[in-house]
Amino acid sequence: MANYNKNSSGRRPVLGTWMARLTKTKSSLYADEMDEKMKNMAVEEIVSPLQQVIRNFFERKLAVTALCVLIGMFITVFVGPLFMPTYYDAYTEVTQKSIAPTMSMMSVPSELKDDIKMIDGYGSFTVGLSNAGKVYVWGSTQIGTTGFDVADIPEDVQNANIVMVAAGIDHIIAIDDQGIVHAWGNNRLGQYGTQAEAEAKGEAINPNIAYMPEELVTTGIDVSNIKKLTCGYQTSAIIMNDGSFYLWGNKLTYANMDLFLNAGSMYDMDFTLNYIVGINGMRNSIYTGSRGLYDVVRETIGGEATPIAQYLAGRKIETITAANNNMCLLLDDGSVCFAGDFTGKQTPVPTLAADEDFVQIVAGSYHYSGLTNKGNIYSWGSNTLNQTNVASGYAGATKLYSGGFQTYAVNDSDDLTAKWGLKGYLFGTDTSGADIFQRIINGGKMTMTIGAVAVIISSVIGIIIGCLSGYFGGKVDILLMRIAEIFNAIPFLPFAMILSAVMGRMTLSENTRIFIIMCILGVLTWPGLARLVRGQVLVARESEYVTAAKAMGVKEGAIAFKHILPNVMSVILVNLILNFGTCMLTESSLSYLGFGVTYPRPTWGNMLNGANNATIINAYWWQWLFTAIFLALTCICINIVGDALRDAMDPKSNSR
Repeated sequence: MANYNKNSSGRRPVLGTWMARLTKTKSSLYADEMDEKMKNMAVEEIVSPLQQVIRNFFERKLAVTALCVLIGMFITVFVGPLFMPTYYDAYTEVTQKSIAPTMSMMSVPSELKDDIKMIDGYGSFTVGLSNAGKVYVWGSTQIGTTGFDVADIPEDVQNANIVMVAAGIDHIIAIDDQGIVHAWGNNRLGQYGTQAEAEAKGEAINPNIAYMPEELVTTGIDVSNIKKLTCGYQTSAIIMNDGSFYLWGNKLTYANMDLFLNAGSMYDMDFTLNYIVGINGMRNSIYTGSRGLYDVVRETIGGEATPIAQYLAGRKIETITAANNNMCLLLDDGSVCFAGDFTGKQTPVPTLAADEDFVQIVAGSYHYSGLTNKGNIYSWGSNTLNQTNVASGYAGATKLYSGGFQTYAVNDSDDLTAKWGLKGYLFGTDTSGADIFQRIINGGKMTMTIGAVAVIISSVIGIIIGCLSGYFGGKVDILLMRIAEIFNAIPFLPFAMILSAVMGRMTLSENTRIFIIMCILGVLTWPGLARLVRGQVLVARESEYVTAAKAMGVKEGAIAFKHILPNVMSVILVNLILNFGTCMLTESSLSYLGFGVTYPRPTWGNMLNGANNATIINAYWWQWLFTAIFLALTCICINIVGDALRDAMDPKSNSR
């Protein structure tokens, strides 16, 4: 019989419940009924209108998902910039243009890590050489739209015993054990190739190109006499121990290239971004062919300028190592000095102990790393891309190698002990070399801020005019609605473009321009909200609580703004959320058309404007895709949340 007392869910069957009620007294039944009523009353008291709206909203899974995405987007764009350098919104780099998304710029191949002979880099890729003579390439290896990929190592290079390699901005030079020079990558501007090879292909001889000497690819040169192989921007050079050198490439890249071709001999040589620099045979001056260009040096970054002859005071220059805008000279007593310009924030040169000297200096595009006789490693110069954040674990390193924005420390066993610098770009770079991920975060902050301020301006105007028009009616209503119709009749986008074009002719700061754009968006978008508020107030003013307030002598303004307005605020709130998305799209449209916030300050609109050509759309998809996804996702989520909130606040939707 026990099986009939309760069912599988633990509830009594109907017959059991009826029998139990028969056995209860009248007072017990009354108590049960009162308990049930109290429970119902408690539920009614707990579920307030606000709680009901929240419950209705969170029953919609799509809306909750959109809200989470939207919150995450707001946190990303407003908190993210706090962890980024303040200059990232305008940072560009000529050697990092149009790099595809990659995080492999420091990914040294596993086969090379314990057998490193040398590493070199200049731009977006790095080349390495093993002691076995095998070449490795990593990083962003596709050279723009040229069709060249430097990771495609030629077969003759793979079959040769390579003893030296160097990387330029878009090509790689390698020398084998027979002294033959191999090259691959982009050669459309004379980066490699002899004049005879150009004539054999039927190409016209270009006077702006210094072709490779014939012996480099035919008979070869004495490998034991090679002191240095270095590459610059579309140029390359081999410096020999006897002072002779080979120099070839695009003459238009360096204005003083012809002067070097006729210089005869150089003790050492390197490339900045705009000049070829060398050390003369006496090792006491910097040669550029231009008087006064680098006649002064500084003991440290930002130090006092001193004529080079006076500073050297009989000391000799051991090596010259050049970054894009400056150079570092290692002297024969282990000290260093600098020539050129250091712009922006720089990591200072370390002060060494009295018995500590530099034994090796390597340079990237904007930074230097130095190894001392105590085995310590220091990096200085620009740290925009973490170039000077020396990694731990370099103990035992005896050699340094540098890429464009990386440094590699190697020990006596040719093992990689540490590396630091630029890992890559999550979303790639744009045509100016700026990090797209950084610009999306900073641009999102600007786009959302403009949208929010514009909504606040339009809301204040629309609520005041709509409330006054709906409550007072009559002539006030007619006048205010006619004004709204005038503003509503203005073609918004053309008018905003005209105003922006007029501002472009004025000498306005960027912040002032942005503020005016916010005001334009706010002032021209209030009529819709004013009409909505007016309609709600027209209905609400006939309510009994309004009549009671009038009977009590409450002032008309207080009734309109303190009694009626709070009761229609739910509709206004939904409209504000939807208008926020609309203002974001409008700002993006203006910037996309070139009439909003201007480059280099980023917004999602002007980032899309920068990608507005067929070449970028087809070849550099990452320059518009990620920005478009962020903008579309944000606006879609705003609309989903707004629609769901409107349904949650509508009592009729609950019954449906």
